[in-house]
Amino acid sequence: MSVDEIKNLGKEKMEKCINQLKRELAAVRTGRANPLILDKVLVDYYGAPTPLRQMAQVSVVEGTTLVITPFDKTIIKEIEKAIVKAELGIAPNSDGIVVRLAFPPLTEERRKQLTKDVKALGENAKVAIRNIRREMADDVKKLEKTDNMSEDAVKDAQAEVQKITDKYISIIDEVVSEKEKEVMTV
Repeated sequence: MSVDEIKNLGKEKMEKCINQLKRELAAVRTGRANPLILDKVLVDYYGAPTPLRQMAQVSVVEGTTLVITPFDKTIIKEIEKAIVKAELGIAPNSDGIVVRLAFPPLTEERRKQLTKDVKALGENAKVAIRNIRREMADDVKKLEKTDNMSEDAVKDAQAEVQKITDKYISIIDEVVSEKEKEVMTV
């Protein structure tokens, strides 16, 4: 394995960390309706747990309400049960044709708690990035022994690994900062 291969593999892993963080942050509830909150909702459809978004059209109305229109109207009760079971903190309302989820405005206290949660998710992502950096640094040290790299080449490679790490840490900071603003916006 070469230094370039180590760096490329590390970047790939760090990108995955960033994407995972974005998915986790998308599921954090803000005052606005977001269809991504339903990604973890599984409906019992003829005995098979099926993702809700595969069996219904989900649309946002007025920014604060999700309207779920099932393709099969006979499963509306199952959809309601699945939403309650998923513990989203929102009670489903059904008129027999669609299911509505109204997102109440968040209290100041709840917003502050969500901000702490967002920061914690960001810290977890940073820890994952630092672990990848450590793996990359270990791989470079192994190269030093096996390929007889010079000390200067090893130091240069370590510096590049640190630059890559710093870049991804700053991306995490930006993503977390954006989500905090979104949470705190009334």
